[in-house]
Amino acid sequence: MKKWIAGAALALAAMTGTAFADGHGDYPERPIMLMVSYGAGGATDFQARIVTMTAGNEDALGMPMAIVNKPGAGGRVGWNWFATQAEADGYTLGAYNIPHFIAQSIEGGVDYSADSFEPIANWGADPAVFVVGADSDFNSMDDVVNFAKSNPGGLTFSGAGLFVGHHIAALQLEKAAGVKMAYIPNNAGGAGAMRAVISGEVMGGVNNLSDAYRAQAAGNVKILGVFDLERNSFLPDVPTLMEQGYEIDNASVNFRGVMVPKGTPQEVIDHLAATVPAMFENSRVQSRMEAGGSPMHIMTRDEVLAMWAARQETLEDLLAGL
Repeated sequence: MKKWIAGAALALAAMTGTAFADGHGDYPERPIMLMVSYGAGGATDFQARIVTMTAGNEDALGMPMAIVNKPGAGGRVGWNWFATQAEADGYTLGAYNIPHFIAQSIEGGVDYSADSFEPIANWGADPAVFVVGADSDFNSMDDVVNFAKSNPGGLTFSGAGLFVGHHIAALQLEKAAGVKMAYIPNNAGGAGAMRAVISGEVMGGVNNLSDAYRAQAAGNVKILGVFDLERNSFLPDVPTLMEQGYEIDNASVNFRGVMVPKGTPQEVIDHLAATVPAMFENSRVQSRMEAGGSPMHIMTRDEVLAMWAARQETLEDLLAGL
């Protein structure tokens, strides 16, 4: 009898493995949690809620995906938790932000690196932009830089944290313009950093294009420049920093996507990698992202692995120089 039970268990395990390989396994059997390491209302949270809204569809994962926010320290709180405490069972996923967690791991003081996680798919690429309040006297990046030259360290501007895309853009701006400015990281992430600009708490800010697009549409800010290699289709009238005479590349562009903790079963990774990109391609998802000024850039797991490796190399060189 014991032999029969053991044989049946092995047969069931083999069937389950085959089912996963065919993409028809029982996973997922219950709702999935997606950890966002930034607060509600910011660009990562806003976009994560859109790109996961069709997860429960039969042609997607067949189970809903719930967003859980673990903000703090520019993403460090959430990613430290994800790397050290999250269950590697396929039911705890995380949103990643590149260059954020890679730059933070290079600088040190965190419990994670790119090797702590397994990417699934990328949904977006959100450039950094420089914003000022709608009633600001600054109307170009030259206005900002000239003030900074006349008032070393006196120009205050916000961002979502230290060694996130905003901070990297800020460091690049200071180097390219030869100025010293007062970068003030906001503990409430991109949403808090934008509120600081709108309220006049700071003179300007580096933020996500998607957040800034909505704030400008509401008449709250002016966008003076884009930290990318070319203009963005959402802001065709806003020049890049390069166009305005500042040698700044696209190292701060914020790639966002989904990952799982290291140690997640390979069959679960494969199932997610085969399913999630199509979820991002859903027409409802794409129209909602378009309406919110959120640039999409869908990439498969293999493409993300290559992007992570390339950004690791770029950021090691960049941060050593800054």
